[in-house]
Amino acid sequence: MQTRLNLDPAVVREARELAARAGQPIVDMARTHTTVSVERAVLRLAGLQGADPDGMPWVNRLADAIRETTGLERGVALPAWDALLSGGYDDLAALADAAAQGKVQFRSPVGDDARRARAAASAALATGFRRIDANRARRQQMIEETAEPRKPWIYLIVATGDIYEDIPQAQAAAREGADIIAVIRSTGQSLLDYVPEGATREGFAGTYATQENFRLMRAALDETSRELGRYVRLTNYASGLCMPEIASLAGLERLDMMLNDCMYGIIFRDINPRRTFIDQRFSRQIHARAGIIINTGEDNYLTTADAVDAAHTVVVSQLMNEFFGKEAGLADGQLGLGHAFEINPAVPDSFLLELAHAQLVRELFPDAPLKYMPPTKHMTGNVFAGYLLDAFFNLCGVMTDQSIILIGMMTEGIHTPFLSDRDLAIENVRYVRDAAGRLGESFVPAPGGFIEQRAKQVLQESIGLLRRINDDGLLNAIADGTFGITRRPADGGRGLDGVIARADDYFNPASKFLEGEEAAQ
Repeated sequence: MQTRLNLDPAVVREARELAARAGQPIVDMARTHTTVSVERAVLRLAGLQGADPDGMPWVNRLADAIRETTGLERGVALPAWDALLSGGYDDLAALADAAAQGKVQFRSPVGDDARRARAAASAALATGFRRIDANRARRQQMIEETAEPRKPWIYLIVATGDIYEDIPQAQAAAREGADIIAVIRSTGQSLLDYVPEGATREGFAGTYATQENFRLMRAALDETSRELGRYVRLTNYASGLCMPEIASLAGLERLDMMLNDCMYGIIFRDINPRRTFIDQRFSRQIHARAGIIINTGEDNYLTTADAVDAAHTVVVSQLMNEFFGKEAGLADGQLGLGHAFEINPAVPDSFLLELAHAQLVRELFPDAPLKYMPPTKHMTGNVFAGYLLDAFFNLCGVMTDQSIILIGMMTEGIHTPFLSDRDLAIENVRYVRDAAGRLGESFVPAPGGFIEQRAKQVLQESIGLLRRINDDGLLNAIADGTFGITRRPADGGRGLDGVIARADDYFNPASKFLEGEEAAQ
């Protein structure tokens, strides 16, 4: 990619090295711990579905029963498959049902019993990974049968709460030009320590992320992709207390993108930092295997912090997300790093500042499918001014070669905007893309000028913050309110009770497939 900011490669290299040093202790922690959601994800990958009469998923019932007896320090797989083999149960669902009634005596098998349990668990997981691998191949086949939309891809949110209302709205949006449909998740689902079952029709300001909802929407968008002759991607949210499970379901149902940020759940949902980082590593390994593009959430920092003063925190988070993502196996083309057009329009030279920030991110991550978020914080009831501001955002996006543009709405304050407003928003971004899509070829900031100097200033501030994080530790930096000005201590928040230190003989059959120790057969 052509450089326009004359960034010093040594400075960029130092920033990445600092991010790696700051992130390594977190990786070490994730490698030596598991969580209840990681263990439930293992059961889901083995095919366990369904729920008890109260709606609690069988994966929860089975994992809880094992934790209460043998503990989960060695993982869920050995006790579960040992009980399955020795108890004569037809499948995991029958075992879970019996366990929920207190009828199963779980144990930690040893010797030949342990070897048999390992083999059975690995065989069950191999079936799940064959399905994930087949879905990845099917995605590529669908793209070849239809067409790959040109970039920037237009990203649009659907959020009715009812999957059967979401589907026709998503199909209509695709027909109007949307390349990516994001089914925004029901408010509060990230705080549920279970994944609801089945198709849902009662979400609040969004639709529940469930396996059946994933399947229904993917099938509908496949139909529309064939109709339009271009592949329409599907996005949902792999975040919150069930991050590993939702990531696994996304791989099993061929989602294309997942919201998956290293600190969003910590800062904005008060989920325990340790739980988040452990869950996230596993979820990103699933995404890597499934060929799913992650979308990170740095744009959210600028909704609480000033977009000029805190610009460097966005870059630091992006560098951390890049390190954590690559360590988990994600390729550059799967790192949909996020940022946003959130500077107060009343600030002098606000558009030039936005250009500087966007171009800096583009040059730091030249091969990443960057996701650019529209103005939200400074949108008012003046829909005409809002429409103009969105057009400036779209212009900045095409000038700086952003990969994914989430369309802005003139009625930004309405969580589920009118279909007509979405139509106008798509019309706005399509006009700018068609009229100025090649402007980036000629956009060369003046050497030593305002844009170049601002970009270099933000990069230097990022390095300064990374040095401080290396001195204090990332968990302490999060506790001090470094990101999004919200303080989240390492031992606070929701979900810490679901974190478990691994025993020396911990066994997770999914890790065998995800870390290259064994290929799915």
